[in-house]
Amino acid sequence: MTQFIAQNLAPIMFAGLFVFLLLGFPVAFSLGACGLFFGFIGIELGVLPTSLLQALPLRIFGIMQNETLLAIPFFTLMGLILERSGMAEDLLDTIGQLFGPVRGGLAFAVIFVGALLAATTGVVAASVISMGLISLPIMLRYGYDRRIATGVIAASGTLAQIIPPSLVLIVLADQLGRSVGDMYKGAFVPGFILTGMYAGYVVLLALFRPKWVPALPLEARSIREDNGKAGLPSLLVLTVLSTALAITLGKNWALVVSWWRGEAVTSVPTDETIVVSMCAGVFFAFVVAMINKVTRLGLLSRMAERVTFVLIPPLLLIFLVLGTIFLGIATPTEGGAMGALGAFIMAMVRRRLTMSLLKQALNTTTKLSCFVVFILIGATIFGLSFQGVDGPRWVEHLLTGLPGGQLGFLIVVNILIFLLAFFLDFFELSFIVVPLLAPVADKLGIDLVWFGVLLAVNMQTSFMHPPFGFALFYLRSVAPDKAYIDRVTRKEILPVTTGQIYWGAVPFVIIQIIMVGLIIAFPGIVSQDKVEKIDLNKVKIEMPADTGAFGSDPLAPPPPLPGSDASNKAEADEQKKIDDLFK
Repeated sequence: MTQFIAQNLAPIMFAGLFVFLLLGFPVAFSLGACGLFFGFIGIELGVLPTSLLQALPLRIFGIMQNETLLAIPFFTLMGLILERSGMAEDLLDTIGQLFGPVRGGLAFAVIFVGALLAATTGVVAASVISMGLISLPIMLRYGYDRRIATGVIAASGTLAQIIPPSLVLIVLADQLGRSVGDMYKGAFVPGFILTGMYAGYVVLLALFRPKWVPALPLEARSIREDNGKAGLPSLLVLTVLSTALAITLGKNWALVVSWWRGEAVTSVPTDETIVVSMCAGVFFAFVVAMINKVTRLGLLSRMAERVTFVLIPPLLLIFLVLGTIFLGIATPTEGGAMGALGAFIMAMVRRRLTMSLLKQALNTTTKLSCFVVFILIGATIFGLSFQGVDGPRWVEHLLTGLPGGQLGFLIVVNILIFLLAFFLDFFELSFIVVPLLAPVADKLGIDLVWFGVLLAVNMQTSFMHPPFGFALFYLRSVAPDKAYIDRVTRKEILPVTTGQIYWGAVPFVIIQIIMVGLIIAFPGIVSQDKVEKIDLNKVKIEMPADTGAFGSDPLAPPPPLPGSDASNKAEADEQKKIDDLFK
């Protein structure tokens, strides 16, 4: 029996971890306890050296010295300050008025604002709770189907998982040993494709189930001109002009850089071109809106002016954070610090920065940061013992032996992540499962940045899974659980049941699974810098041929010492050759 345990300690340890988790112990303490328990068993059985656990203090201090993880509290604080400063409320109100006249307009507004909040906050809880508090009562007021309303809010909130500056991408980059900037670049396109798929689902509902997603009635559209019109033509003209300026600058950015540097530049990185051109378009719209407001020329309608002033601050913050990271000006940690400072400035400008708000934001940020660090410490203890019993080799043999090569590995891994996400959140999956999968993926020749983005999209379902999805819990906490009288229509609004929230999440979980399949089928969706891989097995080092100089031939005799007879004779011979040459 003892011999069997010693030979199979890795699978027994892995199974023991899940026993700890199923018993209901906190994940951080389950990881640490499991690692220490099996570490002591391994030492007693002679499988592990007694000096193994002496490496723990150094590993834990290594966690504390990891500057990449500093980005987590910075981005969390930025998101919480923005959420409490009323930015989400202004965005939802304005964009809801903009899309209100069309069927599904409120759902489109929630999806658009969800993507914008994801690119500014990076925190799922903040997005779901703020949109649930603000938009859900309005959607219920005007007859939206409860399943659609709750599903759209929960799914749009989870976009903070995949759209930079996502916290999960920071953790995955750390666990995979890759740059956070590369992970952000890779996830940028998939995040917005997923947003488009959500919007496409709402379009289908508007076509085939129009009663589920009605348009806003005329009396609910408060932002109108004096003549009653919505004022959309001037907004359309401003959008077209800003877009044309951005595209023109993007096409000629290499020429601008050449003029700026005073030397010919043939190509500029794509991400740099996108960031700069978008900044120019947004700045142009802001300048036009400011001129119109100051001079009162009437160039823009109330809707155009309101949309511009509401959208500019979050877009400016996005460019400040993501733009500096993509351009290589700032690290993710520095970008997070700038984002937090920008959030403070925005809250001060709105006159929403109170001591109470600041204490709440700092308290929540501290809790989340401690939660992450404790899980990481527990995962480090578990990982040390698991590596000591050759656990990674056992996982490697288990997964590399799957039929189908890379495709078979990816299918099995994604099914595993999808099932584990019913019980674990993305932090736990990142710290427990990803370190075991990364070496196998690397050995199979899978790019780890692409692999990390794929896992991030899959882990996004962990927030939407009934019955344990955290986004569903967040929404349940703010959705009405009792009938109430609406303050505008004075009609009774029935409560939202937990079953309606669960059924509303199912279509969006299916969309997320489809997105996983698209990334596997079309790897180019994940944008990444192409780096030429060097096969170290084919590298050859050749010694140069002997040219008579010392060092070109390892067997050549050393030069004579200065001052010796041989050295004096060599100098005399060299001088004689020079004299003969000049004669």
